[in-house]
Amino acid sequence: MAPHPQTDQRETVERLLAGEFPVRQDGIYLNHAAVAPWPRRAGLAAAAFADENVTHGSLNYPAWAEAEQALRGTVASLLNAQAGDIAFLKNTSEGLSVVAHGFPWKSGDNVVISDEEFPSNRIVWESLAPVGVEVRQVSLGTEPEDALLAACDGRTRLLAISTVEYASGLRMDLLRLGDECHRRGIALCVDGIQGLGVIPHDVQAMHIDFLAADAHKWMLGPEGIAVFYCSPRWRDRLTLHQFGWHMVEHAHDFDRKEWEPASNARRFECGSPNMLGIHILAASLSLLNEVGIEIVESRILANSEFLYEEIAGHRDLVALSTHAPGRVAGIVTFAHRHRSQEELYQLLRDNKVMCAPRGGGIRFSPHCYNTQDELRAAVEIAAN
Repeated sequence: MAPHPQTDQRETVERLLAGEFPVRQDGIYLNHAAVAPWPRRAGLAAAAFADENVTHGSLNYPAWAEAEQALRGTVASLLNAQAGDIAFLKNTSEGLSVVAHGFPWKSGDNVVISDEEFPSNRIVWESLAPVGVEVRQVSLGTEPEDALLAACDGRTRLLAISTVEYASGLRMDLLRLGDECHRRGIALCVDGIQGLGVIPHDVQAMHIDFLAADAHKWMLGPEGIAVFYCSPRWRDRLTLHQFGWHMVEHAHDFDRKEWEPASNARRFECGSPNMLGIHILAASLSLLNEVGIEIVESRILANSEFLYEEIAGHRDLVALSTHAPGRVAGIVTFAHRHRSQEELYQLLRDNKVMCAPRGGGIRFSPHCYNTQDELRAAVEIAAN
């Protein structure tokens, strides 16, 4: 009997992932919602780039520029965008700040956010108080999209939300939010750091106007580089506050005295690109694309579902994250009925389980390479 195609595919993926994550030899890594380990190929890319700099300096800079442009295309394909819509910034906070302090606000306008946001997606909007912008923080409840949209009124200019809430693991329905924001003329700004690389983000179908996401979580890349998407219809409506040689239209014509911002998203990149970060992120994303984004998502969701089942099987553990249909992503937060968050976190760390204390409990965030045996073992440690 011939092997089943799906079995062959699964075995191929297992072999690929087994060779890419030597971090598994030193414990159980369930902390991708914080800082993820790099796949082996990312480390090799970093070493190769460093060696090139040591031995040749910038001799091959034109090839580096080509790698930069290729990465824009790779990221654009993740978002159903164009390469010219993508900028590379330092981190999510910078991207959100570009939006917050470039947006054409008027005193009395408001921005709607949830009350579960990571500080990056709260402080940046609260910083607008001096220009008269109100921040409306919404308790999401059981129908989060309803709650957010109900808080919007005629002075709401922007709705800012995370794809997945960092502590509770709640997954938002961006398609519904985007449709309604588009209908009402409200801009939609997405903090995609807990979803990009796992969950499909179709900026066209979802009517996403702005999206920012660091590379160092689910995209398995380094800190210090982030993806920033700006819809073409907003590109020249954001006031710029960072300027330099790289953000102008004729960036390499250093003798030109007249200048204007680049016509594409490079206008948001004021200075020299993070070439090291670009090479590493390109390697990491090549792994996700080789596995297949759909397979990556299905494996991560399966791992989350398995965690819920394992947690439910231990009477002293209780899931804090919602398990409602359509709300599950890569984050599962739980607590112990008789141990404090601090005690449970220390127990897990002592047993080499990488996780994070978040949302009143312990946050597990497995990636596509984690196995059910690893997840079962981590839950057993927490329960005992």
